[in-house]
Amino acid sequence: MSKQKTKGSSWEREVAKYLSNTYNESFIRNLSGSGSYVGGKNISRKSSLTAEQIRHTRGDIIVPESFNLLNCECKSYSKFPFNLLLSNECKQLEIWLNQLVTSGDDNSVNCLFMKITRVGKFIAVEKKYDWDLKNHTVYTSPNYNAWIISDMDIFFASNKNRLKYISEKKE
Repeated sequence: MSKQKTKGSSWEREVAKYLSNTYNESFIRNLSGSGSYVGGKNISRKSSLTAEQIRHTRGDIIVPESFNLLNCECKSYSKFPFNLLLSNECKQLEIWLNQLVTSGDDNSVNCLFMKITRVGKFIAVEKKYDWDLKNHTVYTSPNYNAWIISDMDIFFASNKNRLKYISEKKE
């Protein structure tokens, strides 16, 4: 396994453990292959899968049933062009958002977990929800609307319950 692949897998496990500890529920790394089985270039696979199969193969984290709408993608990189967030033309972030959004559906609560070496751990969530925000920036994607980008720990300190509420399966 390549060094980058190992680094990415390690971050996925770390995020799954973080969410498991935060919510006292079981979140696990998706082992269906490289990244999301149904996102990005693999979106055509959705047509032959049931809704339950899609739920268990989307994103990098398999979520418990009580978080049925949550869709997570994890990225661990050595560098990230934070300056391009100001221009709303961040190609790297657009690639990641594409992978995330295409693995879910219109009802998904999409979360992008980012670890940047020697910089920090961040989360990007869609701005359309009523988040309790402290330190954050807004990135307006030309393809996927507006996203809040925040330090991961700061975000969860204020939004743990809100994320669970909006991620619950609505009957």
